[in-house]
Amino acid sequence: MSELGDDIILLAARLGKILAGGGMSLTTVESCTGGGIAYAVTAVPGSSGWFRQGLVTYSNEIKHSLAGVDTEILERFGAVSRETVRQMAAGGLASAGADVAVAVSGIAGPDGGTAEKPVGTVWIACAARGELSSEKCFHFTGDRAAVREATIRQALIMAADLAEMLNNSN
Repeated sequence: MSELGDDIILLAARLGKILAGGGMSLTTVESCTGGGIAYAVTAVPGSSGWFRQGLVTYSNEIKHSLAGVDTEILERFGAVSRETVRQMAAGGLASAGADVAVAVSGIAGPDGGTAEKPVGTVWIACAARGELSSEKCFHFTGDRAAVREATIRQALIMAADLAEMLNNSN
């Protein structure tokens, strides 16, 4: 993997500071980023204190077997959907025993897109114990590397926002 931009490392460090400050931990469940979010967070010194695990669930079979995504959800909505990333995040929380999970699934390109889900379509979900979650669809532009980098950046932002909400509610 190529080196990540300084802004991504700063976002990962911000997330780590929030998690560590609240005594929380993180897990990632990734498809289109292929472990890029986990790579970013483990670039932060001290991440072993708050990062539990990263799952790369590239195929639907593995989304089902490792992250617990229901095969009916995959068949009905597809891998790139709100329903799938929501279950990926929940599965990550359960398997890692973490406090916060971030899950991503998308179409990085250059092919694989459809009229309904063009290249650059990415769903990101963040979940925390206690049923607090958020999901959002993005339409990133650029080549495969740009879509993956934008996904990592946005996933870190969303995870930090959720962790901050958790800290503020405690």
